[in-house]
Amino acid sequence: MGIGITAVGGYVPERVMPNAEFEALLETNDEWIVARTGIRERRIAAPEETASSMGVQAVRDLLKRSPKALEGVDLIVCATSTADATFPSTAALIGLQVGLPSSAAFDISAACAGFGHALGVAYGLLLSGVHQKALVMGSETMSRTLDWTDRSTAILFGDGAGAVVLERVPDPYGILGVTLGGDSSGGHSLYLMNDADVLPGLEHPGPKLTQNGREVFKFAVRIVPSATLEVLGKAGLGIENLDFLIPHQANVRILESACERLNFPMSKVALTLDKYGNTSAASIPLALKDSLEHLKDGDVVVLVGFGGGLAWSAVALRWKML
Repeated sequence: MGIGITAVGGYVPERVMPNAEFEALLETNDEWIVARTGIRERRIAAPEETASSMGVQAVRDLLKRSPKALEGVDLIVCATSTADATFPSTAALIGLQVGLPSSAAFDISAACAGFGHALGVAYGLLLSGVHQKALVMGSETMSRTLDWTDRSTAILFGDGAGAVVLERVPDPYGILGVTLGGDSSGGHSLYLMNDADVLPGLEHPGPKLTQNGREVFKFAVRIVPSATLEVLGKAGLGIENLDFLIPHQANVRILESACERLNFPMSKVALTLDKYGNTSAASIPLALKDSLEHLKDGDVVVLVGFGGGLAWSAVALRWKML
């Protein structure tokens, strides 16, 4: 038996913010944003929405397709950089509201690479036998971290949540390999500070996301191909065996450059950033949900994330929906 994804769900807020709205806030326009990022609009959480409430909605969407998916879940892992509180964890708050109050529950903070980290940790706990079935999520209210006067970051991010169930599946399906990595020396290139003493010597703009776009671009274009090839190699596969790539949705130019290095066609790459923007840890599960109609049983799929930390993650799997 392998361990694989057997159910998928997602949620984005109702409020749509098109690029045109930035014209009143910043020196920019729709054409400039689309040309540089590929983003046309994003979703913005309502004042009452939180990472946990959106996570609950993602789970409810999952249950519409797979009504019995939560039966036997004994582990909840939520990737988020915008948790409702330091504790209880966002995972625990979600578990309480979806009928899993007794499951082990904790959050993982690895920015835009968080979902891959959460999936990798849950996979390890299931593989070891410590847990039997996991609910793994990414949920973010990134709009609340932004400096809306900063054109380099305000146009990029949106809010949303995604959820998957991870459990045992018949061979040869399921996860084939996991790669988690980091370069802590690059943390100053992308950060969200809570305390001025956390990163000494750096400008402290308050609890607002700060990014060196040029450095993050160079990092991402390098790490997406290398992490993809590394995780395929762990499965004894090469790029010629890859059927579909589901990357973190940050910037279409990053993905185009990375796929050029991989010699992999963009037609086989999930793209949702045009309608959701960068939803950080939620972007990969949301992209997975929107790609379900393109996936066939037996397809080799790689989920690859990258972001603040600097951190990256890649998960290869042979697709099978039960």
